[in-house]
Amino acid sequence: MKALLVNRTLKRSPEPSHTEAPASVVAERLSEQNVQVTSVRAVDLAIAPGVATDAGDGDEWPRVHSKLLDSEILVIASPTWPGRPSSVAQRVLERMNAMMSGTDDADRPVAYHRVAGVVVTGNEDGAHHVISEISGGLADIGDTIPGQAWTYWHLGPGPGPDYLDEQRGRDWAHSTGHAMADNLLGVARALSALPLRAGG
Repeated sequence: MKALLVNRTLKRSPEPSHTEAPASVVAERLSEQNVQVTSVRAVDLAIAPGVATDAGDGDEWPRVHSKLLDSEILVIASPTWPGRPSSVAQRVLERMNAMMSGTDDADRPVAYHRVAGVVVTGNEDGAHHVISEISGGLADIGDTIPGQAWTYWHLGPGPGPDYLDEQRGRDWAHSTGHAMADNLLGVARALSALPLRAGG
């Protein structure tokens, strides 16, 4: 099994990412179960706006798209700004939109073979909203969203410390992240054994 983790932080490498830290908990849990995990920080790439798989010269999205097609598990990680998914998260979803028209050799939508989950960080009380928006977009594209395929960390409404500066709430976020990883892998294995049929 392979998994792709797309971090949609607004911070370029090598700046520390508060979103990457809890997402790595999910990645490590998957790795412990022999899943090969690849991570991408989308903001580091030249990803053009649009809804096509390839936007032309200089567009680096096709590299990410190739990794998506090579993975059974997708983990999307996004901060909450302001009360919504990051602008980078929206751009990635828009580029993934092109997958809706792609099919495999059995005429099934290419996303049908994949499961997806969401990791969210932020100090605003909008984590469930962000999870819902991203999960809804992924389901539209064709990914399967298992039960409890998410984890998040925040300390309630209003300003406050960031994940890397605060220990409170981590235990819950980590245990939820472990459950998320287990659920993603369980459903990915089920889909591998019994793939969905083409619609119609």
